[in-house]
Amino acid sequence: MSWMKWLPWRFIVRYVARKHDFLDPISLLARLHSFAQPSEVGEPIELLRAGVVFHARGLINSRVIQHNLDWVWPYWIERQFDPTDPSFIPRAFSITHINLSHRNWTAIGHPDCDELPIVDPRGLLTPFFDSWSLDGWLLSSNGRCLLPSRAPEARQRQVLHDDGVRIVTESAQDGLALTTTCWVELEGGVPVCKMRLDAHAEVDASLVLSLRPSNPEGISFIHEAHLSDDGHSWTVDGKHRVDFSEPAQRHYVSDYHNGDVHIHLMDRQEQTRAVCDVGMVTTAALFPVEGGRITSITARIPLARKAPTPALPDSWANELSGTARLQCPDSRYQFLYDAAVASLVLHSPDDVYPGPFTYKRFWFRDAAFIINALLNIGLTQRAERALSRFPERQTTLGYFRSQEGEWDSNGEALWIMRRFLEVTGRPLPRNWVGPVKRGARWIVRKRLKDTLEAPHAGLLPAGFSAEHLGPNDYYYWDDFWGIAGLEAACSLLRHEAPDDSADFRREADNFARAVDRSLEKCQRRLGRLAMPASPYRRLDAGAIGSLALGYPTQLCAPDDPRLLDGADFLIERCFVKGAFNQDMIHSGLNAYLTLHVAQVLLRAGDPRHVELMDAVAELASPTGQWPEAIHPATLGGCMGDGHHVWASAEWVLMIRNCFVREEDDVLVLCAGIPERWLDQDQPIRFGPAPTAFGPISLCIRPAADGAHRVEWQADWFSEAPTLDLQLPGCEATIVPDGDSAVTLRPLYA
Repeated sequence: MSWMKWLPWRFIVRYVARKHDFLDPISLLARLHSFAQPSEVGEPIELLRAGVVFHARGLINSRVIQHNLDWVWPYWIERQFDPTDPSFIPRAFSITHINLSHRNWTAIGHPDCDELPIVDPRGLLTPFFDSWSLDGWLLSSNGRCLLPSRAPEARQRQVLHDDGVRIVTESAQDGLALTTTCWVELEGGVPVCKMRLDAHAEVDASLVLSLRPSNPEGISFIHEAHLSDDGHSWTVDGKHRVDFSEPAQRHYVSDYHNGDVHIHLMDRQEQTRAVCDVGMVTTAALFPVEGGRITSITARIPLARKAPTPALPDSWANELSGTARLQCPDSRYQFLYDAAVASLVLHSPDDVYPGPFTYKRFWFRDAAFIINALLNIGLTQRAERALSRFPERQTTLGYFRSQEGEWDSNGEALWIMRRFLEVTGRPLPRNWVGPVKRGARWIVRKRLKDTLEAPHAGLLPAGFSAEHLGPNDYYYWDDFWGIAGLEAACSLLRHEAPDDSADFRREADNFARAVDRSLEKCQRRLGRLAMPASPYRRLDAGAIGSLALGYPTQLCAPDDPRLLDGADFLIERCFVKGAFNQDMIHSGLNAYLTLHVAQVLLRAGDPRHVELMDAVAELASPTGQWPEAIHPATLGGCMGDGHHVWASAEWVLMIRNCFVREEDDVLVLCAGIPERWLDQDQPIRFGPAPTAFGPISLCIRPAADGAHRVEWQADWFSEAPTLDLQLPGCEATIVPDGDSAVTLRPLYA
């Protein structure tokens, strides 16, 4: 088909568009591209594909929802389409209707199970990826109906047990109360999603389990559903089964043309089967509730037809044994840490995923941070399993590709490979030597020439980078990761390929000098030291990417003035409600980017890092999760996955670094502990925490007179590192060799 490129496509497209009075798409695209730096990759096909799918759903939503507002919809729709609600968004000229106000959900699952059911803020359960959902209602004999998605108030929490993660949602109204509990457990090795409904009513009522053609993103089609002859189960679209713990006493169905089954619960004859040509089947199974007593029904949805091979782990307890545990007096911090660890386990079944729904796919960028969190709390096997798949994603030219145009991916891949070997104390695996060499050489080849007469001389090409920094540009984020990747390759190959190691050391130095020259021009142009997102940008929210120089790459000293001035700029100009507000793309508060700033402050010994941690803790959902971006007014999710695992990873990394972090050949202890934790008499513990020197466990024993005792146990790989003890409120102390405990006096007695 090579002849096709010779056809005058541009002329044809322009001619057809003008003939039908459309804007010329060729000229329009040229205008769009003029706002970005020239780049070999405009928009990666992977992002375009994801965007088309996303907005195709939004287009379907626009055709269905607004014309059927008498249906019972998921919580986000009930809020976003209600003109009296603060979350209301006028539809006007919006071609697609998508969830922009409450992108909040929580994943449940079992370790190493790839299926990750999600639960929305009002208990709606979506058992399969992007599937239909199950909802619970309570209908009294006098016609009152409790619909959780419409209820004025509801409470939700995540319960963490040794047997797994459970999401409990409670709603009540007009003498009706309903509690739903959702979890996943193994039955004969098969993962099964369960939803228990506990109902209480003052009068006789019916507990309703309803099959819904929707989920937290909008419409999700159901073309056929039928009730079994014994009333114990549904079959949905001929492939999924929903079992009931008790047979349904009554059963109703409906299709799109007859409206939601909710409308007909009191006025229709019972039916057992529904077919809808447009895919909007709704069903309702009713179970009797005796007034004054609690009735419980459990729905059971097998997530696989048979037990997977290899078998899934038997228990959560085994998966979490040996991981770094936190014990602190702050119940909120404690819960968020435990929830984040559970989130990391759930989202690392083989690859690592940055989310269970919108982002259930692989990116090197997210993977580097998530794997780093796994490593730093001792989930080494999971980290190793994910890293083992890196080489197969590398092209023959050495590019670590998750999608085209990401110039940061090679640096991130090499950096996290080095980090893995540091915290495990292992030598470089032989099968990593080739990928490391090819990956580093790709960075060297990709750099632009140092001799260019331009501010981007010697940098990586213009690209879309982390997507939320702005249009295609020469992003310093990419460059800092490129330098970190070359330094990692130098370290990794020091013994196996010393000549290559030396070459990559020189290349890293050359690259760093090119970036420094570019930044010096920015300093003269901007009149301050803070680093913009690129050589051609003013200081704006995109400057958050340039903090990568200090965290996590640690390419500069903790007190580098460029880094600290950048953090100050962001806090002064780009923070809302104590958290970083990303104006571009995300258009909301970002938990994980706020924690990037907090990490920079922590390294610099700036106590404001605690304020930022507190702000992030306040932004967490009741189930201990963060969406990728949070609406500054409603505090509901407005961008990305509603359960963002990168955010969970950053919370884990923040807590870990508050207790222990590496600075070159020094191990800094206790520097980030909130000072308020010391105003009580209970021990504070963390560990065992892997480090580049070996694992360490810490215990802080606060005392009323301020003479706090810090104890530790370590299993160093070789000689003990220098220990710099920096407990807040006490004088910093370099620990004498061989000591395993120190009593610290307050600075101001």
